[in-house]
Amino acid sequence: MAPFLLLPFFFSSAQESRESEVKVLAYINATIYPVSSPKIEKGTLLVKGDTILAVGTSEDVKIPVEAEVIDAFGKTIIPGLICTHSHIGSVAGADSSSPIQPEVRVFDSIDVRNTSINKARAGGITTANLMSGSGHLLSGQTIYLKLRKGNIVDDLTIKLADGSLAYGVKMANGTNSIRDSGPFPGTRGKSAALVRQKFIDAQAYLKKREKHQEEKPEEAFERDLALETLADILEGKRTVHHHTHRHDDILTVLRLKEEFGFKVVLHHVSEAWKVADEIAEADVPCSIIFLDSPGGKLEARDFEWKNGAELSKRGVVTAFHTDDPINDSRWFLRNAAVGVRAGMSRQKALEGLTLAGAKMLDLDDSIGSLDPGKQADFVMLSGDPFSIYTRVLETHIEGEKVFDLENPTDRLFAEGGYGAGHNREATGCCFYR
Repeated sequence: MAPFLLLPFFFSSAQESRESEVKVLAYINATIYPVSSPKIEKGTLLVKGDTILAVGTSEDVKIPVEAEVIDAFGKTIIPGLICTHSHIGSVAGADSSSPIQPEVRVFDSIDVRNTSINKARAGGITTANLMSGSGHLLSGQTIYLKLRKGNIVDDLTIKLADGSLAYGVKMANGTNSIRDSGPFPGTRGKSAALVRQKFIDAQAYLKKREKHQEEKPEEAFERDLALETLADILEGKRTVHHHTHRHDDILTVLRLKEEFGFKVVLHHVSEAWKVADEIAEADVPCSIIFLDSPGGKLEARDFEWKNGAELSKRGVVTAFHTDDPINDSRWFLRNAAVGVRAGMSRQKALEGLTLAGAKMLDLDDSIGSLDPGKQADFVMLSGDPFSIYTRVLETHIEGEKVFDLENPTDRLFAEGGYGAGHNREATGCCFYR
């Protein structure tokens, strides 16, 4: 029996050996914005494997003897950026088969080798909510991805505690989903009516499923993929990410939310400043976009730069997004400076790039701020995050460096043209060292 008594010791030693192989990195002398706490000058960020061990001043953080020390003097470290609304990965737009298609998964149409993902890493984005377009009232399931370096899309997914994928559901109202042909609505009123009826159908589906489980638990229930997704929304398992621009369309979403009790994040909200009090009263978070120009979209003609300030000062959780390719993911950082210029506090603007987005994706327990125990998603900058001259130097996801401006290939993704993978020297005002 003696040999068997050695087994616990053997396994314990093997585990300790594996743990000792996990690299410990100490980034010292950096200006650190944890976001969840005040800025730290001459700070230290201690990372072990994929996890943050400690963050604080050089006096507060004890660096283990086995740690590799990186001197980040003159650099700034912030949490990984979170884009709550993106179309990177060559995600397809709308089709004309149905205005409401909750069973469709964007997960099944993502190309992880698409250069847009590399460009997003170059912009400091570590987590993104990828979704299809807004040409439907309900275009399907979004997917929350960590922009890790992976071979297939499964390598980028985020798993929940129950093993399921982390995702939301994309909805839209306004002109994008109005077509006046085939099964699509021709008016705003008809749009709301179609959505309302579909959720009523889902309520009936839930009751039918519950009755079946009570009366025939041994028999498999006949699934309906569309209604099953809507049932998840009604049960609070999934969040609705709702494209909406005009103030009256925003109010329509709030009415539907009140009627059916689902969790919702309002996206774009060009006219949120007109109904900021109503949004605050409904306690609904907003993901906003700063448009250089509303272009030809009439719904966005009353867009105001003060949107973020008007919402945040009323206590509305406010995040930014790119809607890439509407705004290039490489310039996502500038949203903080634009937000401050338009009246947001520096704290709320930084939260808009990080922690606020994490809350909207229900991932703030693991990402969004630099706190011990959270995943080591962070960005190293050349300077102040609110300066237009600041550049993303490095992007780290779960402790792995996924972008490095010093790497010639990565630099092309940061500075190249539309494809960003060609071997061309970048020119212009913003591409100096």
